[in-house]
Amino acid sequence: MSFQVFGIPVSRGVAIGRAVLVASSRVDVAHYFISEAQVESEISRALRARDVVAAELEALKQDLPGDAPHELAALLDVHLMLLHDEALTGATKQWIIERHYNAEWALSAQLEVLARQFDEMEDDYLRERKADLEQVVERVLSALAREQGHTPVDAASVVQRDFAGEDPLLLVAADIAPADMMQFKRSVFHGFITDIGGKTSHTAIVARSMDIPAVVGTREASRLIRHDDWVIIDGDAGAVIVNPSPIMLEEYRFRQRQSELERARLTRLRHTPAVTLDGERVELHANIELPADAAGAVESGATGVGLFRSEFLFMNRDGELPSEDEQFAAYRAAVEAMRGMPVTIRTVDVGADKPLDRMSASELRHEHVLNPAMGLRAIRWSLAEPSMFRQQLRAIYRASAFGKVRLLIPMVAHLSEVRQILESVRKVQQQLTDAGQAFTRVELGVMVEIPAAAVMLPLILRHVDFVSIGTNDLIQYTLAIDRADEAVAHLYDPWHPAVLQLLSGSIADATAAGKSVSVCGEMAGDPAFTDLLLAMGLRNFSMHPSQIPSVKQRVLRADASRLARGIAAVLASEDPQREAQSTFSAHKSSSPLQ
Repeated sequence: MSFQVFGIPVSRGVAIGRAVLVASSRVDVAHYFISEAQVESEISRALRARDVVAAELEALKQDLPGDAPHELAALLDVHLMLLHDEALTGATKQWIIERHYNAEWALSAQLEVLARQFDEMEDDYLRERKADLEQVVERVLSALAREQGHTPVDAASVVQRDFAGEDPLLLVAADIAPADMMQFKRSVFHGFITDIGGKTSHTAIVARSMDIPAVVGTREASRLIRHDDWVIIDGDAGAVIVNPSPIMLEEYRFRQRQSELERARLTRLRHTPAVTLDGERVELHANIELPADAAGAVESGATGVGLFRSEFLFMNRDGELPSEDEQFAAYRAAVEAMRGMPVTIRTVDVGADKPLDRMSASELRHEHVLNPAMGLRAIRWSLAEPSMFRQQLRAIYRASAFGKVRLLIPMVAHLSEVRQILESVRKVQQQLTDAGQAFTRVELGVMVEIPAAAVMLPLILRHVDFVSIGTNDLIQYTLAIDRADEAVAHLYDPWHPAVLQLLSGSIADATAAGKSVSVCGEMAGDPAFTDLLLAMGLRNFSMHPSQIPSVKQRVLRADASRLARGIAAVLASEDPQREAQSTFSAHKSSSPLQ
């Protein structure tokens, strides 16, 4: 039966393929693909974990006191029966063989299939055995987690094949953790669907960075869609069509082909300088997560890295932080890959939607009980961990000996934080000098993503070399909404007059102070905002490499001086979006076509 689910469109385009469900579990489950050579060993892992649990259950039976209710022994027998049932173990092996899932993913995938079968049973007793099945599976998952010597494959070695044969795969989940997203980033998925999230949730950002369609905030998709259902993701309309009719399937395949042709046309612009019609040069930099992404930035025509999100070096590490040498090697690799172009490295921005495995109980309490967006994150966390912070600073400064490096500090809101940062930098420079380590001058910048920083920017600019405006958080904090919460996602509005006033004022303040300013949030990579940002005086945009061609096309067609004449009317309007469309289109109508 065909049906539709609606959510928030966060990455444009059309994706067609078979659904792969990532089931939620009370046990944290790693999701990654294995190679053909690993299949047998992964099956052995699953069977060993099953045998460990079977031995535990048998031991529990033997240890039952003589006066224990007979129901307890019967319950353990049920668990043993479920554990050895071919519907669980045999099918789990098939997920590993056919789809090349790791053992944990294969087991949780089969749990999802069987749980739905139990839900559909008419007999109350049988339907309630679903809880027993979940307990058994979680015991096996725990056994897999305890297994000595097993570590998941790293993101760089994820297999690139499509294990569904010729059918593309679409990922469906209640939510996807940032750590899992980095694993999936280099895998075979052609689209994402999640129950929760908003336009700037981490899932949305990574989907856009991969240039694949995604719909988030669907609420019920992971419950309604089944494994291997045929699904269409309409990333423009925010619609998910499940088991589409042949006519609808053909219509969307046509749209898919048209989109691919448009992308191919835009790639021809990648090495064309971004210069407006009136001769204004615009820098289009790239946002990257890992050193390997730098090659894609160069290929896309980026003129530098405007944001290296260093926190992804700290994830998927089972509680261990990367050493100074490991960080140095990563930063150096990115700097060398950019061939002399600038690389802006942001210090670790953890907290909120990106917790680390090693966070303390106190920090985790803030993560899971209080509002994480308002808690110990970004520079607040770094200053609370001074040795870790100085270690990262040393690695960044050491990398500066191999190219142009800029240092960016996230979530600054107080001048006292700026002073602490400057003191840490001085200590690190002295340590490197004493140790005979080479480094060069590194420009220091801060992110403007808290309204307080935007309001007091003239004071901050006295102490730093540049600023980068993170529009995702600036909008979130200005409008007092959680950008990852689909319940308030409709209130997330980049066109809100208050947001535009802070954005325009920050660009003007930096320009007046003679300091460079860039925008590295999602607005920078959205062509719908290119004219607006040019009109405000912005000349440095930073976005994912895949977004550069479409933004460059808008820059090449723009007359910056004419756009600037209309910005006052846009900022004074009660409906800035409508005013911008009217004002800027009027200016364009008198401009020559590019």
